[in-house]
Amino acid sequence: MLLLPAWRALRSLSPTLSVFWACGIRSMQGMAHSPTTRAEDWKKRSVVSSFILRADDNEPRIALFKRSSKVSTYQHHLAPISGTIDPSDGSPLSTAWREIKEETTLTPASLTLLRQGKPYTFADASIRREWTIFPFLFRLNNADAEKLIQTDWEHEGWGWYDPGAVIADADAESPSLLGVPRLAESLRRVWFEADLGRTAGKVLSDGLDALAHDYESGARQLAGAALQTLRGVVAALDAPGDGPTDEWWAKVRSAAWHLWKNGRESMGAAIMSALLGALAGIEQTLQDPGRRTPWRDVVLSQLDARIAARQKSAELVSRAFAAYLEKAFASKRTSHEPVSVLTLSESSTIRQALQHAALQSGFVLDIRVLESRPLYEGVALARSLASDLSAEHPSASPTPQHRVTLYTDASAALAASAIDVLLLGADRIASSGAVSNKTGSLPAALSAKHVCPAVKVVVLGESEKIAPPGRPEDHVVEDNDPSQVSRAWQAAYNSTRVRQAAAMLGKTEPEREPARDGRVKVELRNIFFEWVPSGLIDTYITESGEWTVQHITQHSAKLDAERKRFFENL
Repeated sequence: MLLLPAWRALRSLSPTLSVFWACGIRSMQGMAHSPTTRAEDWKKRSVVSSFILRADDNEPRIALFKRSSKVSTYQHHLAPISGTIDPSDGSPLSTAWREIKEETTLTPASLTLLRQGKPYTFADASIRREWTIFPFLFRLNNADAEKLIQTDWEHEGWGWYDPGAVIADADAESPSLLGVPRLAESLRRVWFEADLGRTAGKVLSDGLDALAHDYESGARQLAGAALQTLRGVVAALDAPGDGPTDEWWAKVRSAAWHLWKNGRESMGAAIMSALLGALAGIEQTLQDPGRRTPWRDVVLSQLDARIAARQKSAELVSRAFAAYLEKAFASKRTSHEPVSVLTLSESSTIRQALQHAALQSGFVLDIRVLESRPLYEGVALARSLASDLSAEHPSASPTPQHRVTLYTDASAALAASAIDVLLLGADRIASSGAVSNKTGSLPAALSAKHVCPAVKVVVLGESEKIAPPGRPEDHVVEDNDPSQVSRAWQAAYNSTRVRQAAAMLGKTEPEREPARDGRVKVELRNIFFEWVPSGLIDTYITESGEWTVQHITQHSAKLDAERKRFFENL
């Protein structure tokens, strides 16, 4: 049977985990009869475990540090860079960066976050501690960065180790490495190659890298790319011939979790939703009593069908948007008076919807597009729309022409003059109805509501953009390469003073060292996304038609149930 009780699913993840499970049960039973191990005597600690990877893909090595006699626990044991999460840190990742700097002197100038692992909890009865571990994997930016590592008093030495060998050693009957408890489990959660194997692991790693560095595609396209990667993992994953096992199913779900969390988490709502749908489809296929063999081919066919069907959802959104315009602006279609629409950035869903409204629904459009710095996606959208709306089409009106006008981001209030609709895409929709979209969306909404109180702020996007319950402020803030902003300052047409200033300011980094000796700290921020509160939004248009905040909240709750079902016990 594919799905077993939670304890068997946990045991299938690793022998180390099964040993802990059995020992944990016995130790807890002993605690119930021992007055010296009362629950209130135990201390609970949430800690980060940060592994550092050497930048050599042919022979990957991770740094392990030997804890000194001055630390309070696990003296002389090998460990990653670890530390207790302080509430003032703001997040486990902030703790990880702080501890790395304190214990190695490394900073974001020489390190890049590569992966985060799913947190887990275990108990160590020998010291009466319950640990919640947040694993991270960082990669040195270059070979020279290794020379910058300087350990502090917490360590008495360090070295490079083969991650696969470290995990295998922990599973051996007589481990040769003296590591901190659950060292291999923490490493396994960020070094998925150990479980997936070299081929499937590379497919997943390459897919994550492509997602992380794709700044042109929208959330829907990235979700499609994530599905393609999951399909590649399934195709490359070793699978038993007599049918799927719990271990195989755990690996597939783990790969999906990594695609959600380690691809492009700022667009993770759409990615997660698409992956959960795929997992549900795989589960249903595998549990079908009439399932044919070979079973993996059936799973791959099901994924192919799901990937191919994605294009239909954008078409349904386009039809729903046209229906909205027909309801709200029917008189303008009859009179051929233009419907004025302001938008920004580059969304394939918005492009398709506007094209459908103009060429198939018969509306004349006055489209205004903000340029969308720093990558100027709005320029690309304007060019695409100009090309689309120039096409010959039987239902296109021969009278007034469509118009496309580009505005600078700073001109949002001017661009909003006398508009009918502010059309926003969505990279993420919170359960409260707040929408995360390209930076510039909030100023555009505020400007539009101020200049044209009657304007309709419309969010266009598939329901897969809806996220599980959670606060918008807890969402990942994507602070990207500052040079994307500063390079425009260096253009030849700028004044000498601007170019000179750019040469200095353009070198700053988001995590630059604090200024000392009275020097001024200068930062350059390149935050890609911001939140538009639901109070500024009039309607949401999905593939199912017009939605309200209530629809969104209900869908979010269903999504959360699926998230827990597939990912909770990994």
